[in-house]
Amino acid sequence: MSKSVTDAVDDCCAKAPMLREPLSERAAVDVAKKLRALADPVRLRLFSAIASHAGGEACVCDVSGGVDVSQPTVSHHLKVLRDAGLLTSQRRASWVYYAVVPGALQDISALLDVTTPVTA
Repeated sequence: MSKSVTDAVDDCCAKAPMLREPLSERAAVDVAKKLRALADPVRLRLFSAIASHAGGEACVCDVSGGVDVSQPTVSHHLKVLRDAGLLTSQRRASWVYYAVVPGALQDISALLDVTTPVTA
């Protein structure tokens, strides 16, 4: 027997972790912090510029040119991304280099991914 469209949608959606069981308070706080950090267009562009930069890291001077905000504002946005656990930073001489934390978006993508398999 073939499944109805409704059954297929129900099966698919039942696999999403957020729909399978309620988030713990800690998980909700962690994910919300990351989502808030990424919800700003400037921060999202900075995050994307760093993530897509050759070598997986970028100097603040490499990513600040494409956004129409002052250097102090860029620094603030990068700090928000760092505080949210999305970026790491390392000072080298007078420059700061940023890299995406490995797996930083994994919890967000797994939370929203309706194809994540249900584990027993």
